[in-house]
Amino acid sequence: MRAPRLLTSTTLPPALSALAVLLPADAPLPEAVGVLSAAEAAYLTAERARPTALVRLPRYGTAATLYVLTLPTKPTPDLTREAVRKLGHQLNGLLSSDRLAALSIIGVASAADFALTLAEGVILSAYHFAPYKTKPEVPAPVRLTEVTVVGAADAAVRKLAATLDGVFLARDLVNTPFNYQSAVQFAEQMAEAGRQAGYQTEILDQPRIQALKMGGLLAVNQGSPDPPTFSILEYAPPGTEQDAPVVLVGKGVVFDTGGLSLKPTPNSMDMMKCDMAGGAAVAGTLAALALLGAKIRVVGLVPATDNRPGEVAFAPGDVLTMQDGQTVEITNTDAEGRLLLADALAFAKRYQPKLVIDIATLTGAAANAVGKEGLALMGTADEATKMALHTAGHRVHERLVEFPLWEEYGEQLKSDLADLKHYQPGGQAGHVSAAKFLEAFTSYPWLHLDIAGPAFLTAPDSYRGKGGTGTAVRLLVEFLLSD
Repeated sequence: MRAPRLLTSTTLPPALSALAVLLPADAPLPEAVGVLSAAEAAYLTAERARPTALVRLPRYGTAATLYVLTLPTKPTPDLTREAVRKLGHQLNGLLSSDRLAALSIIGVASAADFALTLAEGVILSAYHFAPYKTKPEVPAPVRLTEVTVVGAADAAVRKLAATLDGVFLARDLVNTPFNYQSAVQFAEQMAEAGRQAGYQTEILDQPRIQALKMGGLLAVNQGSPDPPTFSILEYAPPGTEQDAPVVLVGKGVVFDTGGLSLKPTPNSMDMMKCDMAGGAAVAGTLAALALLGAKIRVVGLVPATDNRPGEVAFAPGDVLTMQDGQTVEITNTDAEGRLLLADALAFAKRYQPKLVIDIATLTGAAANAVGKEGLALMGTADEATKMALHTAGHRVHERLVEFPLWEEYGEQLKSDLADLKHYQPGGQAGHVSAAKFLEAFTSYPWLHLDIAGPAFLTAPDSYRGKGGTGTAVRLLVEFLLSD
């Protein structure tokens, strides 16, 4: 689904049904609200004196419902932004219960800088995915369709609107069930998103993947009755075609049973439709940049397959020859994602990129280390690049925890049979050794984002919701546009 429309205006719309005013604790209402009755003013004063940040005021004399929100006080502007997003989630709940489809927002005094952030929290909370339900809800819900932020800069509104559309695309892709999303269908969905947003897509089929000798992708696909795909997404607006690109590599395992190293179930295989969240984030990021018309060349690479224990599935003990000619000993077929990524990282060398970032739901170790609150970061890019990514992460509250890639972690990857062992059973710091494996296929500035913790949530969490979160889209857009 597309995100609700985000607009800006210099004045309040004439047909106003809902108005949210965000203001510091000691600030009066702006004149644009109009004159409250004595009863309304008394009620608002009493409610604002209570420890609550959100007051609902039905204005029976007009068509508008008024929501007065107090700007939270946090130690840093980034933490204040996050608190405002969560306030937007509360506001969206009231809009839904009040059956209101359009909202206008005014920020007063110092709160004006956070009005767009409030809109962000409202819109992210309005995401809804239920395309397979056949029975209508009773009563029929009223969905949010439009948010207007009075006085917001047009460029900032356009940037946020495009980013939110990218997040909604990524969420849709992650939430789509496996029986509606084979590797081929996933590739076609990303291509269709590109046609709508403005990026180009080339889908490599199995014969072309074989010709490129992508041994990792082909091996993982062996147990599946469906063919793999390798999607090349490119956004290169006029004047950037010859620029060294940023390459985004996304893991596209559309369903992961673990292969012959079968996952136990329930509680591990049940949600494995989300194992392509890295690929979805790449598509969402490219879509956002294209919708915005950003002046930057970005290439997305998404190797895709499911991982199943079919009759000819690859097995522990196999030795694979990867896209760049390196050989890899397999020790666990449930560590399949790094094999797809390794082929794609090797393929990325042909673009002579200025930076490569891979995004993947790669390891349970990363989820255990960071939880759903952040992303694990490793890589070889310079400190300035890492710091810029950290800054973007704090701004959008998709925070990064960096882990080292010390040489000693490579000891876990030594093999008696091949150039590398791709996984060490029982090894410690599994998210780091996984990244250390990927490093062997890079020869350029590179960063690895393990999003296993926050990519898919099994319980609602404020504006991130339940299910696919679209993690890394807001982070990457903020980072790529920060230059």
